[in-house]
Amino acid sequence: MFNDESHPTDSRPRARDLGIPFDGVPGAHNAITDVPGLEVGFVTLTGDAPGAPGGMRTGVTAILPRGRAKAALPCAAGVAVLNGNGELTGRSWIEESGQLQAPIAITNSHAVGAVHTGIDRWMAANHPQAAAAWMLPVVGETWDGYLNAINAGTVTPDHAIAALDCAAGGPFSEGNVGGGNGMNCYGFKGGTGTASRVVTSGADAWTVGVLLQANFGSREELRAAGRTLGRDSAAPNTMETSGWFAKEHAAAVRLPGGAGSVIVIVATDAPLLPSQCEALARRVPLGLARTGTTGSHFSGDIFLAFSTANEGALVSRMSDETVTVETMSHVAWGSIDPFFEAVVEATEEGVLNALVAAQDATGRNGHQSFALPHEEVRAAFAGN
Repeated sequence: MFNDESHPTDSRPRARDLGIPFDGVPGAHNAITDVPGLEVGFVTLTGDAPGAPGGMRTGVTAILPRGRAKAALPCAAGVAVLNGNGELTGRSWIEESGQLQAPIAITNSHAVGAVHTGIDRWMAANHPQAAAAWMLPVVGETWDGYLNAINAGTVTPDHAIAALDCAAGGPFSEGNVGGGNGMNCYGFKGGTGTASRVVTSGADAWTVGVLLQANFGSREELRAAGRTLGRDSAAPNTMETSGWFAKEHAAAVRLPGGAGSVIVIVATDAPLLPSQCEALARRVPLGLARTGTTGSHFSGDIFLAFSTANEGALVSRMSDETVTVETMSHVAWGSIDPFFEAVVEATEEGVLNALVAAQDATGRNGHQSFALPHEEVRAAFAGN
């Protein structure tokens, strides 16, 4: 089943609807799309993979920082890493130049090349002048090989193109959508999550939004607002306890708890320097830690933050011998703490939104992943 959908929505509750208290003030949709102009699209793939009945459970998540029409305009950007067992393409150029100048996508570990090619083709069709020079798309990955036949090659460049084509603003569903379709988090079904925070100062207001692909953490680690949710859950934890890894890989070990990855994209319309974007990205682990993770060696935890302000700045183009001088506005370093807080708060809520939205899933070889039971969350915060 190939679902090409910009904003699939459903009536499932989100984390705060179950009584979990969160700090900060969310935006209108409590989503990364609260950042003006930003668009998100999904392709969700579920069904049979070649030689693996039920083995296709994966997808693509696409993010256009300035929307389709301005996809070639750069943004100030920065990257941070908690544990480097993962991939984010285009990272070297972001670190070198402080700019992001192509769409972003998130998928599974073995589909990075196909999605990268799809972005290249989409840019060539929609922004040919920019594509004619050179492009370094940003593609992040997390591993969905428990539920998905990850070597079947089911994700193609066309799926990345479709995700970009259907990208839009507004609210969207979380959990088993896009690249998050086959992911697991804290021994429960994981996936795509999002949240936002509004930073105000006098008459001014800016939005910080987060979108993440949650595929990390062991069951015993999960916490919400300081309360343990994973350790005593009645939901089966077959990914960590069934012994499937030893059987399939002829190994005398089980899959370590916490193995997986998390890609977190932080967006804001506040004017920031590239180094300030990097500073925001470095605060993501503080939000993840609020949900319990200790950062497994077998997890790729990589974070990208960007600013959509200062449109037209940071353009890298060849010129004659004339030296060009640019100017950029930016939040004063002494005023940046509220944006750090917003990143931490939105990241924490984004993880829990992914867990609450996720639904039970069956994938390749009958592997099952069970969602975080809503009744256990409600009970933990009853009378809070």
